[in-house]
Amino acid sequence: MKMFLRRILLVLAFAGMLIPLTGQAVASVVLDKAADTAIRASFKATRPDIVITQIEASGVANLYLVTMQNGPTVYASADGKYFIAGDMFEISAAGIESVAEKKLKPVRKELLAQVKREDMIIFSPKGETKGAIYVFTDVDCGYCRKLHQEVPQLNAMGIEVRYLGYPRAGLGTPTYDKMVSAWCADDPKAAMDSLKAGAPIDPKKCSNPIAEEYQLGSQMGVTGTPAIVLEDGSMIPGYKTAAQLGVVVLN
Repeated sequence: MKMFLRRILLVLAFAGMLIPLTGQAVASVVLDKAADTAIRASFKATRPDIVITQIEASGVANLYLVTMQNGPTVYASADGKYFIAGDMFEISAAGIESVAEKKLKPVRKELLAQVKREDMIIFSPKGETKGAIYVFTDVDCGYCRKLHQEVPQLNAMGIEVRYLGYPRAGLGTPTYDKMVSAWCADDPKAAMDSLKAGAPIDPKKCSNPIAEEYQLGSQMGVTGTPAIVLEDGSMIPGYKTAAQLGVVVLN
C-alpha cells in the first residue's frame, strides 16, 4: 500500500499537482468552510459514532487530512464522498516524509511533555542519562516482553525507558487489571519485571493513569504495542533491539 501511494505521489509531483506544505503555497490549500462542512456531514450521515477532531489541508488540492478521535487518520475529498485510509507522502527537499507523521510529531512531543514522571514506570541508567524513550506497553504482549529484555542494555547505554500503559484489549480487561496492579505496586519496577517475565503479581487497586495513558496513546496514533516514541515526538512502531534504538536515540 505504501509503495502504491508513493507511486501515485510521484505521478502527481511530475504532473505539477502536488502542492508543498511550505512557504506561500500553504495559502492555496487552506481548508474552506464548505469542504469542512461536507466532510463532517458525510461521516455523520454514515457513521455517527465517528468523532472527527480536526480537518486540515493535506498538501494535495481538494484532498483533506481528517483526524478521528481514537481512530485512524484518513484523507477525504472536498465533497466528502470519497476517502483514502492509509498514509500519504510528501516529496520535498528533506526527502520523502509521511504527511500524517509530520503533523503528529510536534503534537506527540507536546503531549508527552505534560505526562508526569510519577505516572510512568521508569527504568533509569545508573550513570548519566543521555537520552530517553517513551514506550506504550502491554504486559501480555510478546514483543513488549522481548523489548523489556533490552532495558538493561538500554540503561547501560545511558537511555532511560519510560513506560506508559496501553492494554491492547482495552480497559477493564484482565491485562488492564494486571497493569493497574503494577502501577499500584509498592515497587512498580519489580512488578513490571515480573509481569514481563510472565509471572503473576499481587492484585492491587489505586488511583492510576492507565485509562488516561491508553487514551493518550490512541490520540498519538498508537495502534499496537510496543509503540516507542522519541523525545522529539517521532514514533517507532514495533520491537527494536537496544543497538537499533541506540543509533536513533543517541545520534
